[in-house]
Amino acid sequence: MTKNKTEQGKDKKMEEKENRAEQMNTETQEQHTDQEEQTEKKQQTRKKHPSYKVKYEEMHDRYLRLSAEFDNYRKRTLREKADLTKFASEGVLLSLLPVIDDFDRAMASLPEQEECQSYIEGISLIYNKIKDFLNQNGVEEMEALHKTFDPDLHDAVTKIPAPEEDLKGKVVDVLQKGYFLKGKVLRHAKVVVGE
Repeated sequence: MTKNKTEQGKDKKMEEKENRAEQMNTETQEQHTDQEEQTEKKQQTRKKHPSYKVKYEEMHDRYLRLSAEFDNYRKRTLREKADLTKFASEGVLLSLLPVIDDFDRAMASLPEQEECQSYIEGISLIYNKIKDFLNQNGVEEMEALHKTFDPDLHDAVTKIPAPEEDLKGKVVDVLQKGYFLKGKVLRHAKVVVGE
């Protein structure tokens, strides 16, 4: 019986050791499983929430783009304001051009008589004052006669056979003068083109 008790004691100890070993194995497996789950959760969290460095780079890129966009907006509005002030008088000056055309026609049709000389001088003074006013405001007459036809500057009214070979594709006659306002076309010249 003592042997039996000893053997039973040994068996119990062995069982306890085996149980402890199984428990340790189970605990180790659970720890590995927990660690794997935690690692997987961290990876999913990283996928869902990028690292601070990536976030910083995204925010920095967004900041640079917004800054550049605002700078472009500021430059564009300044340029638009400058153009607005530069060409603010465009409408008034454009409406004066028909008056200049009438003066040109009047000056061309004035008779060369002694008795009309005072009228001619008076009309010439008024004409020169208006021309000076236009020049002071940046209006310049466009030179078109015998120049190469340019659709950006000229409106072709008609085409005629060129009187000379070197006038082909060039302006043969100017029906209405063209004008520039500070380098910009204020009115296109109406011309006849040789072909």
